[in-house]
Amino acid sequence: MPRNAGMPLDEAWLSGTRVNLSAAERRVATLPGRRSVKKDAQAGWLLKAVTCIDLTTLSGDDTEGRVRRLCAKAKNPIRPDLLDAMGMGERRITTGAICVYHRFVAAAVDALKGSGIPVAAVSTGFPAGLVPHDVKLREIEASVADGAAEIDIVITREHVLTGNWQALYDEMRDFRKACGHAHVKAILATGDLKTLRNVAKASLVCMMAGADFIKTSTGKEGVNATPLVTLAMLREIRAYHDRTGFLVGYKPAGGISAAKDVLTYQFLMKEELGRRWLEPDLFRVGASSLLADIERQLEHHVTGRYSAFNRHAVG
Repeated sequence: MPRNAGMPLDEAWLSGTRVNLSAAERRVATLPGRRSVKKDAQAGWLLKAVTCIDLTTLSGDDTEGRVRRLCAKAKNPIRPDLLDAMGMGERRITTGAICVYHRFVAAAVDALKGSGIPVAAVSTGFPAGLVPHDVKLREIEASVADGAAEIDIVITREHVLTGNWQALYDEMRDFRKACGHAHVKAILATGDLKTLRNVAKASLVCMMAGADFIKTSTGKEGVNATPLVTLAMLREIRAYHDRTGFLVGYKPAGGISAAKDVLTYQFLMKEELGRRWLEPDLFRVGASSLLADIERQLEHHVTGRYSAFNRHAVG
């Protein structure tokens, strides 16, 4: 699949971008009642979700030991006895990636050696993104040099809030260039952007500038991923694909901790973009505790009993 090569900034396309808020709200409000999966089907959806998780630790008290434990979990996210009981013991199921600060990229790359699991590094002054531009570029380059295959950058929210789309485009272009072969996920921090129209426009500009993924949040804002902003972003991905032919991925992040919540995002992906966007090269979920709840639900599926949450702790 060719990477998104981007396109020149199209101001006319941006000026015509609209979001019908009431229609979008109705769309997401009806989703849980119209889509429900049970038993084997639910287990299948949840196992697919595991392969799309960016297993994340982004705390001030992170240590190399914690990161290495997380990497071990990424390689074996579901207990072998549960996989065997579901007839999936022969499948190689791993998480989509590990996501860490630059400080721990080299340790994560070492811990995941030979697994095929990529390391994603948050960058560009995460989470606020208010460090000097040249520092942001050097941080990206340092993470790539340490072995990061994916870079999660944060945009400058001021460019969106002031409507300076050229500045946002130029910034994103620089980030894409600094990433080189590494894929770049553009974090919009949607909770800071005030309106769905701003979210839609920021999504378009980042894709025009070459983003491989657009991502909702750092997980540090007051409001993180929601089905409503997801719908707005997915429809811009669809519009961009229709016009350019490039497939851009999507990553919701922040506050997705329950198995039932990730199902909602999967259903939206399937209905708005199609089956192709359910694979980990186009869909990721940034999460730290989600995996524990998925494993707990799968144990219930196999045994008929719920286990204590602390038996499935991550990190």
